[in-house]
Amino acid sequence: MQLTPDQFKLLRRKRGELNLSLATLADEIGVTRRTMTKIINHNTPIKPQTAKKINDWIIKQYMND
Repeated sequence: MQLTPDQFKLLRRKRGELNLSLATLADEIGVTRRTMTKIINHNTPIKPQTAKKINDWIIKQYMND
């Protein structure tokens, strides 16, 4: 499974808006820094549960705006 282009764009945009390091972003989402690095830099395939964590984090961030 891969993030859709929209999910990928929202993740990177929100990370930039919040000025989060990869390590901090990974901690907030609940994945390892290594996994987050692969996702952000290469948009590699991910497990469904990782995609759910990312989606939940994105939704939470936009609900707080």
